Amino acid sequence: MYRNFLKHILDFTVAFIILLLVLIPLLVIALLILTESKGPLFFRQERVGKDLKFFKVYKFRTMTNEKRTVGSTPIIGKAEGVTKVGYYLRRYKVDELPQLLNVLLGDMSLIGPRPSVPEQLKQMSDAEKRRYSVRPGLTGLAQINGNIHLSWKERFVYDLNYVDNVTFWNDLKIIFRTVFIVILGEHKFLNKPMMDEK
Repeated sequence: MYRNFLKHILDFTVAFIILLLVLIPLLVIALLILTESKGPLFFRQERVGKDLKFFKVYKFRTMTNEKRTVGSTPIIGKAEGVTKVGYYLRRYKVDELPQLLNVLLGDMSLIGPRPSVPEQLKQMSDAEKRRYSVRPGLTGLAQINGNIHLSWKERFVYDLNYVDNVTFWNDLKIIFRTVFIVILGEHKFLNKPMMDEK
């Protein structure tokens, strides 16, 4: 019942309340982004959601519009092109808050596998694509167990573990650990895996 009904209701309700509570800080952040560098307020990108349906994900823009070398490695810390404001937005995951709009639209959940880009589908096995049987989330089991420090294959293992164990208590534990990671930093939790079982 939680997985198929209550989870979606909780997602919408909590996302709506959070947006109301942080509305003024978000407006301040928007002003800082627009005054620091030229470019749009939001970064939008096509991602793969539940049942392999594509949607546009929203993030606060944290990089300049200048041309840069695009690689396959994650953008960490004060990497090339990251703005001063963008560095702090990334560090404290504030750049992800606009995805609460995706939650309200029903494209995402608060907790679930992170939404992947379409190109990754070619690299996934049919078993790994089971991650798309649930809505993608703002945070998930892979994100509290290493996130960008994990290989994609390792992330998929955590994603499938989550898919097989969608419960209210697991979601609650993931939320609490996410809060500590945001405050203390991901490196504090790299060697402390949390695999949730039924």
